[in-house]
Amino acid sequence: MERSLGKSLGQKGYQDLRWEDLVQTSIQFRGKELDSIASNRERGGLARVLSRGGWGTFAFSDIQNSTQALNRALLASEAIPGNTSLAEVPVTREQVKAKPEKDPRQVSLEEKKNLLEHYNQLVLSHNGIQSTEARYYEINREKFFFNNEGSEIFQEQLLAGIVIRIIARKGDVIQRTSLALGGSPHYNYLLDKDDEVKKKVQETLDLLEAEPVKAGSYEVILDPDCTGVFIHEAFGHLSESDNLANNPTLQKVMVMGREFGPSFLNVIDDPTIPNVPGHFTYDDEGVPGKRSHLIKNGQLSGRLHSRETAGKLGETTTGNCRAMNFAFPPIVRMTTTFIDNGPHNFQEMLASIEDGLYLKGAAGGQTSGDYFTFGTQVGYRIKNGKIGSMVRDATLSGNLFTTLKNIDMVGNDLDLSRAGGCGKGGQILLDVGHGAPHVKIRDMAIGGR
Repeated sequence: MERSLGKSLGQKGYQDLRWEDLVQTSIQFRGKELDSIASNRERGGLARVLSRGGWGTFAFSDIQNSTQALNRALLASEAIPGNTSLAEVPVTREQVKAKPEKDPRQVSLEEKKNLLEHYNQLVLSHNGIQSTEARYYEINREKFFFNNEGSEIFQEQLLAGIVIRIIARKGDVIQRTSLALGGSPHYNYLLDKDDEVKKKVQETLDLLEAEPVKAGSYEVILDPDCTGVFIHEAFGHLSESDNLANNPTLQKVMVMGREFGPSFLNVIDDPTIPNVPGHFTYDDEGVPGKRSHLIKNGQLSGRLHSRETAGKLGETTTGNCRAMNFAFPPIVRMTTTFIDNGPHNFQEMLASIEDGLYLKGAAGGQTSGDYFTFGTQVGYRIKNGKIGSMVRDATLSGNLFTTLKNIDMVGNDLDLSRAGGCGKGGQILLDVGHGAPHVKIRDMAIGGR
């Protein structure tokens, strides 16, 4: 039935149909208690038409209503004045199957619950741990895409992972950390992680004894997780061209060739990297995802596009137009956004600092334009080129463009996060990732006590 959807398409303007069979599984513990087990299946589609100046969209849940949905979308599009054009892309006919080493769809709910419970109990077995939030998630999508240019694409997307939030307490001091496992189609990536869990627990307990960091300006080394979240939030969203297309002020800032950082700074968005949250083959416009250099040798060299934004700005499509699910129209989204390897190593970074901080693990934050504030999970003093005592409660803040130019060193130890997730326009995608090597930054404003 799904493969006949293409017959519903008309020839007026541009038309496409997406149909999705979505199964989501979630298991959650709060402290010792099993909070929920759920496995939900949803099926539905979205019709899009661009006949005049704007998109008409119509969501539907009965596959037999696809023609009606297209007609409704056509009426809506024709009511919008304007002159929107789409960048041309090749016609594609392909099937993309998920090929997990150990398929989570073949693992029972009981086995998944037992694995999550094991890790959760391992955390709670340590004195000083007050509580936990442990969640197993699994997203299994079967997606069909058709347009009236002739493209027909079937794509399986599979993502399984575990996130554990750890809460430790000693007197009035409370510390929170988190650990992500998996973030891939492979269930076996979730197995045999006891040592990783124990290491994170001990780090959390050590924070209870750490001194609060003193606020000030420091030379800092950020670990891959901190740096990855920074580049995602502070720079990645500025690279999404739907934020740029109607913002003349931002267009004056994001000029191709502008120098944003040192010559060894390279920022990339790449959905083709396998086994991480941001991996896929085709976006929700049927455009193949590709590796995009956003900053190359310190200069702005690219941005992320839908067919509409590429057409408006006269640039090449990148395959970055995606939707949370079938009920939403696709918008420009990051995939796996990261700082690429540089020429330095971690020991060089340490040796170059007489008095600074080493910060590990992102702990949430916010951006406003080109200004950012982020918390970190763990910190250490650096004295005379050596890691010293642990500190806690460090936040970093500043102007994006100043901070990029203050990057002194970029490491050669790129690490891509197992944690996924990004919210934009009311749509939360878990299949978005980030990463980086260690990075050294001078004159970083650190908030503390």
